[in-house]
Amino acid sequence: MTQKIEVGSKAPEFSLPDQKGKRVNLSDYLGKTNLVIYFYPKDESYGCTKEACSFRDNYEVFKEAGAEVIGISSDDIASHQAFAANHKLPFILLSDKDKTVAAKYGVGKSLGILPGRVTFVIDKNGVIRMMFSSQLNFEKHVDEAIQVLKGL
Repeated sequence: MTQKIEVGSKAPEFSLPDQKGKRVNLSDYLGKTNLVIYFYPKDESYGCTKEACSFRDNYEVFKEAGAEVIGISSDDIASHQAFAANHKLPFILLSDKDKTVAAKYGVGKSLGILPGRVTFVIDKNGVIRMMFSSQLNFEKHVDEAIQVLKGL
């Protein structure tokens, strides 16, 4: 069951393994940095690769804007390791195998079949400042997040 969350809501806590098998929690970042969390369907698929590379190419912009980037999909740790290495991704990829975190964030299926592609900007206090959902407009996720971060 996907939850209904919106801009202004508190971001749901999570604890997931990253591509190195280390557990990452939302609470690790609270009070320290803004977060850009993006949910995506599948490692190495065309759209997800374009989106990940767009986040990679703008990673310094995100860091300068005081944010860390985290990608989340249901792919396993080994898949994330290969995807990150293959495309030199400098940010964390989390494995949400059973899609419980996606459900907590209200990320369901889009177009009725594909796992959702949704980006969130979460401020240092854990408040959701932006939600952007678009299955096909890959690079716009990055542009929208940067605009919101510049306003924080």
